[in-house]
Amino acid sequence: MGKPTRFQAPKGMHDILPAEIWRWQRLEAAFIEAATLHGYSEIRTPILEPTDLFVRSIGESTDVVQKEMYTFQRHDDSLTLRPEGTASAARAYVQHAVQALEPISRWYYLGPMFRAERPARGRQRQFHQAGCEIFGDPGPTCDAEMISMLVSMFVDLGIGELEVSISSLGGPETRPKYRSVLLDFLRPKAADLSEHSRARIEVNPFRVLDSKDEGDRAAVEGAPSILDYLSDEDRAHWDALKTQLEALEVPFRVSPGLVRGLDYYNRTLFEISSSAGELGAQNALAGGGRYDTMVEDLGGPKIPAIGFAMGLERILLAMGESERVVEPSCFVVPMGEKATIDGLVLARELRQLGVRVDVDGRQNSLKSKLRRANSSGARVCAIIGESEIETGTVQLKDLLQHSQEQVPRDRATRIIADRLLGSTPRAGGND
Repeated sequence: MGKPTRFQAPKGMHDILPAEIWRWQRLEAAFIEAATLHGYSEIRTPILEPTDLFVRSIGESTDVVQKEMYTFQRHDDSLTLRPEGTASAARAYVQHAVQALEPISRWYYLGPMFRAERPARGRQRQFHQAGCEIFGDPGPTCDAEMISMLVSMFVDLGIGELEVSISSLGGPETRPKYRSVLLDFLRPKAADLSEHSRARIEVNPFRVLDSKDEGDRAAVEGAPSILDYLSDEDRAHWDALKTQLEALEVPFRVSPGLVRGLDYYNRTLFEISSSAGELGAQNALAGGGRYDTMVEDLGGPKIPAIGFAMGLERILLAMGESERVVEPSCFVVPMGEKATIDGLVLARELRQLGVRVDVDGRQNSLKSKLRRANSSGARVCAIIGESEIETGTVQLKDLLQHSQEQVPRDRATRIIADRLLGSTPRAGGND
């Protein structure tokens, strides 16, 4: 019989083990708290969606649709692992006719996304995003508040060196006018552009401005700014956004060349980046903008919308290292069969009072169990052996104060709970 295969996670997809999951939980809790305080409610959509949903919403000419989606055929259905969250939220909004239930919907989501990209630091094939969507509000007030919420959350997480870039892609009047001007600028420079950008000129010239190719960036330098071609209505929306961000004390930089990688955006566009932590070149933390035509494009009524997504892997890199704080807990060490039964009962009683408990039921030595208790991060160790069973007591070791005492079994539950629930968490330790 041959050597068994050692399976590994697929390339670009990673396990998140208990030793690091607490950092994820801290970030997720901060996001959920910020979203909830701003009136958002959670939505959970399927990881699989009809492929055409992303083709129609994201754009057939985008890199995401052309190169990066995980798509497969099952029976008569073409299905795709979701590469982003906005299209799924909009699909759910249309499918359930949510506009008939409430004039404005504020949703947040959190979960894995999938793109067949080349893995790099902060960019994986299975990655995790959190995001918010607002349906039914044309802005710009909710636009400004959304950006302000993100900045405040990043600051609270200790992420510094933030840069907020904003622009406007205009609406139905502005975009055709600017597209014509941009084409006049780009066509004479076609020979200087990369093959990829040359293919985009006629299909979606806006995306040429977003190219990371050095030759493309040099060629588009001095391109006309869309902000010079805004219609009166788009101009009023843009000016109000800037005024409200200033009122909220959010520093920002006007970036006319800001073009995100999805086709559905219009009007407000923003990106928040940081040079803090270990991000390197991939320094965008969050980005989003308005997509006022998507709901209608997916078969719903004409509903304005705005949203953002943030990559959790990148934010964790920007957060850097921080000290883990472990909730005070009790480690129960029973020695022998009868003691194990009493230890299980003691643990159940403590958990009913809200105390975190770990019971070591192995038939190992007391020394081995105490060594594990010390490394667990527990504050109190409760030892029950044959002598404790006979005398109706429990030995309590305070692992922080390095003290030990014997207490009556019928009072042990309350003594441990009072000590832990009113104590300061102990830093460090492993689960």
